[in-house]
Amino acid sequence: MSFTTLGLSDSLLRAVAKEGYTTPTPIQLQAIPAILKGADVMAAAQTGTGKTAGFVLPLLQHLSGESRLKPCRARALILTPTRELAAQVHESIKTYGQNEQIKSAVVFGGVNINPQLKTLSRGVDVLVATPGRLLDLYQQNAIRFHNIEVLVLDEADRMLDMGFIRDIRKILKLIPEKRQNLMFSATFSQEIRKLAGTICRNPIEIDVAPRNSTVEKISQGVYWVEKENKAALLTELVSNTSEQILVFSRTKHGANKLVKQLSKSGLSAAAIHGNKSQAQRTKALQDFKDDKVQVLVATDIAARGIDIDMLSLVVNFDLPHVPADYVHRIGRTGRAGESGQAISFVSQDEMKQLKAIERLIKRKIKRLDGAE
Repeated sequence: MSFTTLGLSDSLLRAVAKEGYTTPTPIQLQAIPAILKGADVMAAAQTGTGKTAGFVLPLLQHLSGESRLKPCRARALILTPTRELAAQVHESIKTYGQNEQIKSAVVFGGVNINPQLKTLSRGVDVLVATPGRLLDLYQQNAIRFHNIEVLVLDEADRMLDMGFIRDIRKILKLIPEKRQNLMFSATFSQEIRKLAGTICRNPIEIDVAPRNSTVEKISQGVYWVEKENKAALLTELVSNTSEQILVFSRTKHGANKLVKQLSKSGLSAAAIHGNKSQAQRTKALQDFKDDKVQVLVATDIAARGIDIDMLSLVVNFDLPHVPADYVHRIGRTGRAGESGQAISFVSQDEMKQLKAIERLIKRKIKRLDGAE
């Protein structure tokens, strides 16, 4: 099966081919034809499955042709939970829309609002936004929603986790009832189904990422280690490899402390979390992508949506409180068919979390230090 069979235009197919893609992923195979038909879609797909192209490509096709831009208006609205994800989705629109007459913009908090006001004053075809900043812009009369034809909710489950439900409800009241709705989530939880019931009309359901699935190619292991010895173990692990490592810390304070400890040992590390400014977060991520930094220490919320290619190792310095977050974390490696490794440091007080994770993924995680 190739992209040419999905009903996409020649100009979009050229853009896809330029990126080196020939075979659609399972989510693209199902989502693209459904969206092109004009149906509402509710899809369960995790980051790394190609879901962004799964909605960006048919959306660009829908909007291409003669642009009918109006000041302070947008024709399609894509809502994302984090600034990083918003920026990445916008990059995808620019990449795949390189041959289209499409104007797009991205807006999120943590940066100067004035350039965003200026961009929106001219009108756009596609607007990618985080909910809070979008409502700020609405209150300043910078954006009006009368012309929205398509609404996309990306990573809807994380939006709920981060407390955006009120903002989403406000936005839903402001946009036209007659529109196409596309909702992407890592899981189909009860809360997500409830939300979908208020947004989508007879949606086509696509499930390529069941909640309990972990990427089969990822090798998972656990080290038993007391809390106070975790930093020393991580330092040893980093010192013995030239690979880049994404490390998950449960708290912002813990992430900062870890970067200091690694730096003291002469290792290059950077942190990315909610207390960092947008400029700091962008720089840390770029330095990691450019191989200037060996270790990126992240909290769950900051790491959601981060797209890093060819990452072979993820370390859970602390286990997450929510077992499903473990699946999201280790999904950062083993992407696009590559193999990967996920290592967790588990102290005595994290036994409960480990058991909950093993119940969720329906397997026992291998002990790397010989302990049972």
